[in-house]
Amino acid sequence: MENIADYKEIVDSIREKGGEAFKYCYQCGMCDTVCPWNRVRTFSMRRLIRQATFGLTEIESEEMWRCTTCGKCQQRCPRGVGIIEVGVASRRVATEFGVFPNSVRPVRGISASLTGEGNPLNGERAKRADWTEGLSVKTFEEGMEILYFPCCYLSYDPRLKRVARATATILNKAGVNFGILGSGENCCGESIRKTGDEDLFKRLAKENIKTFIDNGVKKILVSSPHCYHAFKNEYAEFKVNFEVVHISEYLLELLNEGRLKISKEYAKKITYHDPCYLGRHNGVYEQPRESLKKVPGVQLREMPDARVDSLCCGGGGGRIWMETPKNERFSDLRLEQAVSVGAEVLATACPYCITNFEDSRLNRDDSDSIAIKDITEIIQEVI
Repeated sequence: MENIADYKEIVDSIREKGGEAFKYCYQCGMCDTVCPWNRVRTFSMRRLIRQATFGLTEIESEEMWRCTTCGKCQQRCPRGVGIIEVGVASRRVATEFGVFPNSVRPVRGISASLTGEGNPLNGERAKRADWTEGLSVKTFEEGMEILYFPCCYLSYDPRLKRVARATATILNKAGVNFGILGSGENCCGESIRKTGDEDLFKRLAKENIKTFIDNGVKKILVSSPHCYHAFKNEYAEFKVNFEVVHISEYLLELLNEGRLKISKEYAKKITYHDPCYLGRHNGVYEQPRESLKKVPGVQLREMPDARVDSLCCGGGGGRIWMETPKNERFSDLRLEQAVSVGAEVLATACPYCITNFEDSRLNRDDSDSIAIKDITEIIQEVI
């Protein structure tokens, strides 16, 4: 490691950024038994924590970049070790020293796009609201019921723009007085933070917070669980407290209040995938299922690894921007589970999950046998 003069500085920095985690880990290995990586290859988070404890961290290694921050290990850890914090702390040090293995190098381009255009997809900021074309979507004004924050992927990705449009259609149908900020939006910053770029996260967060406050925003509706987690939990570090609602929660609220009425059947077998950052990280499990149960004709079937044990799609922790070999994709395993329970539709509520599942579906010989849908797309079809 030619560009690093003092390795001890790295070790001390990881320990500082990792907080108290090192004091409590007693190497039981529970984290490794539940880690989804061990379904596709050999991987040991326990070993990474051990290396960090004794100053043996290899920040040039690809291993420390594998964690998707899915949260299964922290959920099962008997000692309450902040395992994710340790992993992210290691990445922060690597980012500070500019040490990236080949598979991670695309993140550097993502950082440039986030800095220049406020999104990771290199989309023009001025075109962020182009997904609204032909819809009655207004610019947010103080006094509106809610701000809809569609996220970067729903604003720019051709497949996911359909989710944003479905959401806006539903809100209009329910008579919700909502608006968007369009070019005034920035990426929430959650994923780039998990890759270790703390400075860029803070910049994006502060810009978003200022925009929200300047526009009188009090309640924010999001489609991405990553935005949900950032706005609800991580932005609290900046001493702000917005009311944050995920669309899966809001759909059920609109249906229960009678503001949204279902008028058609959806006679299909559906299985629902719990996104990590909606379920494990934030406890939203039942609302999306309850919304789907209200649709006549739906047969809801549960996959193995459901709810708190949901299998990660592989996109968290910034992995959505890193290349994963085909034989190591969790999304392939998840799609196989969906097919195994006879599902015709794999429904979820996260843009990362949809992106990964669509890639896995297209790589199957029977790609037409199952569809990938956001829950808003299903609800839109039946109202």
